[in-house]
Amino acid sequence: MIETVQRFFTARPESVGQARKFADEALTEWGLAERIDDIRLCVSELATNALVHGTVSDHGFLVRLEIEDDVVRLEVHDSRCRRPRPRQAASTDLSGRGLALVAELADEWGVRDRAPLGKIVWSCFKAAGGTTT
Repeated sequence: MIETVQRFFTARPESVGQARKFADEALTEWGLAERIDDIRLCVSELATNALVHGTVSDHGFLVRLEIEDDVVRLEVHDSRCRRPRPRQAASTDLSGRGLALVAELADEWGVRDRAPLGKIVWSCFKAAGGTTT
């Protein structure tokens, strides 16, 4: 059985914290304590990227969580088509590590186009015994 929750957030800095709280509530309800920290950090990083780099004027972002067979899929939808790429941040950089963290914590991740505009940055997390296939 697939369960899905999603919520739209306005393009404001406090929306990142609200997105983390939204994910916490859904994951707790689903009983996924073992991956909650990894998923919550990825929500924070992807929501921040959407807010800073992915939203056009007067557009927010959507966070979608789905669970099926002990695999959680996180999607962050935004309104810009420009695809993010992980970069190697210098030790003195204050930002630029978000996608590297997502790549490290998630079992899989990627980007796909969104109709009518924008993109979806997604990541998958296996719970104990789950597979991403």
